[in-house]
Amino acid sequence: MSLDSLTASFRLDRSRSAASQVYEHLREAIVTLALEPGTSLSRTQVAEALDLSPMPVRDALSRLEKEGLVEIFPQHLTRVRAIDLDSARQAHVLRLSVELEIVHGLASTRSAGIDKLLMGAVIKQRACLEADDIGGFILFDQEFHKTMYHAAQLMSVWHMIRGASGNLDRLRRLHVPVNGKAQTVLEEHTGIAQAIAAGDPAGAQQWVRRHLSGTLTELDSLRERYPDYILPMADFTDRAPA
Repeated sequence: MSLDSLTASFRLDRSRSAASQVYEHLREAIVTLALEPGTSLSRTQVAEALDLSPMPVRDALSRLEKEGLVEIFPQHLTRVRAIDLDSARQAHVLRLSVELEIVHGLASTRSAGIDKLLMGAVIKQRACLEADDIGGFILFDQEFHKTMYHAAQLMSVWHMIRGASGNLDRLRRLHVPVNGKAQTVLEEHTGIAQAIAAGDPAGAQQWVRRHLSGTLTELDSLRERYPDYILPMADFTDRAPA
């Protein structure tokens, strides 16, 4: 995506923080891979294109750097960072731990109507897959999981995890179109919904483990297919703890 294309869809809401809106807009473009790793993001050019002062753009880029989505070289340039596997793995562990607890609770209490809401998201996903709309498919994938967090009254946890999952989301974005992954997602979502409806906590957890582990088990093939999108293994394995 060019800078012109990126900024054409930006509409500033004067009632909200400009820095937050720039952050959300750039983050969405990075996570959806509209802005590919290596893309240069000049603070001055972005500010001029959005008709803003450099300050909110600087603040937005600083937040993205803390999430590991961009790298900033002071007085030089800012560019979109390749996918950080360490960040992706940590987000995976967090999601897995939380969602195992969520589905156990939902299946144990057999929350009224939750299975219908979950299957509604699956139906929307299937329609997107048939229309070859990967963006829509992933949007309703998030709706499926968000529905579970909402039913468990854990929306603050949902937002916290979403904010930490940028690199994992990019990795999954690469994986969904490959080797029937999207069809597998539909099967796994259906399994989770049916286990919750049947009051089967262990079965629901089994489906969640299978579902959330799929992408990380395909790292080697994803690295081979997308070598420019994922940090070299040396950068991942040799990094000292912070």
